[in-house]
Amino acid sequence: MAFYKDYAKVLVAVDCIIFGFDEGKLKILIGRRKIDPGRGEWSLYGGFVAANEDVNDAANRVLYELTGLKTLYMRQVGAFGKVDRDPGERVVSVAYYVLINTKDYDDNLRRQYGLEWVSVNAIPMLFSDHNIMVQKALKLMKQKISTEPVAFRLLPPLFTLTQLQRLYETILDTELDKRNFRKRVKEFSYIEKTELIDKTSSKRGAYLYRFNQHHYQEEQTFKL
Repeated sequence: MAFYKDYAKVLVAVDCIIFGFDEGKLKILIGRRKIDPGRGEWSLYGGFVAANEDVNDAANRVLYELTGLKTLYMRQVGAFGKVDRDPGERVVSVAYYVLINTKDYDDNLRRQYGLEWVSVNAIPMLFSDHNIMVQKALKLMKQKISTEPVAFRLLPPLFTLTQLQRLYETILDTELDKRNFRKRVKEFSYIEKTELIDKTSSKRGAYLYRFNQHHYQEEQTFKL
C-alpha cells in the first residue's frame, strides 16, 4: 500500500558550516558550486540525505568525505525550508556547524574539493540562504562557548594563553582584559599548564597549556 501518495515529495539535504581557527582568525570552509543551479557561486559544502540514511549520518558522511576526520564536534543549527530557497527543486536543508583544528585537516583534501578558508569577517555572498545559516551558527557558537569548553576543539592539543584569549575574543567579538582572562583561566583545573615552552613568537617564549577532558568531566559531575 502506498502511503502519503496525495502529498508532494520534498528533497532533504544537509549543509555543513565548518569553522577553523588559523592565523588568529576564525574561518569557515567554502567553495564554488560545481552543479546547477548556482554553478560557480560561493557555497557551503553539503549533500542530499539518502532514502536509507539518518540525517545526522548524512552530515557525518559529508564531513568525512570532505575532511577525512571522524568524531568531530558537530551541532545542529536548524532546518531551513523556505519554499523558494533552492531554484532547482523543493529542498529542505538541515544545517550543522562543526569545529575542527585546521592542523588536523589534510590540505590535499581541501584542494581536491576546491575549498577555501575564509575569515568570518570577509564572507562573500553565498548560494541561497547559506549566509543566514552561517550567522545563526555563529550566534549559537557564541552562546555555547560561554558555558562549555568547546573552544578547545579549534585549538591544537598544546596552546598558549595568548592563543586561547585571541580565540575567545574572535568568537565573542570583544576585547578581553589580559590579567582578568588569565586569572579566570587559573580557576579551571581542566586547563593544565605544561613545562613546555613555545618560542615561535618571542625569544623568552610562553608556556604551553592543554585541555584535560577527564578533569572537566569530574568537575561537571561534582557540580551535579
